[in-house]
Amino acid sequence: MRFELTQSIAAPLDEVAAAYASAELYETFDGTSKLGPPDVLERVEHGGVVTLRIRYRFIAELSPAVTAVVSPDKLSWVEESVHDVGARSVAVRLHPDHYADRLRCTGAYHYEADGDATIRRIDGELKVKALLVAGAVEKAIVSGLREHLEAEVAHVEAFLST
Repeated sequence: MRFELTQSIAAPLDEVAAAYASAELYETFDGTSKLGPPDVLERVEHGGVVTLRIRYRFIAELSPAVTAVVSPDKLSWVEESVHDVGARSVAVRLHPDHYADRLRCTGAYHYEADGDATIRRIDGELKVKALLVAGAVEKAIVSGLREHLEAEVAHVEAFLST
């Protein structure tokens, strides 16, 4: 499943790109109704490129058809993001903690100025392998991602205002 998401953040472009490459930003996120709070595992900076590893957990209710195939307690993953802050771009890959043979997700974020605000465009591809319920699981994950990204805008803006 291909997906595209767009955020508008009321802050300058370079500040937004730098904030997303900082561990401190993610520590202000408190989770959503579908994703628990993120856990920053690692941040490495080398020559203007920052690699972040952050664990997320899907916590929303799932249908009985989905839970017959996957355990809700095992829907967690590590997001590995490589931030080229100068180029204002990020490459992202998800590494499932469980069901690695059933989930693949990659994507890219691009930042662009929009007056005094910043637009963050997210392009990704999610593939779930699960007989009969793959589409439902993909939709649930993308829905959780969309909700998380919408909720995090206020956190980013507050983080940058301090």
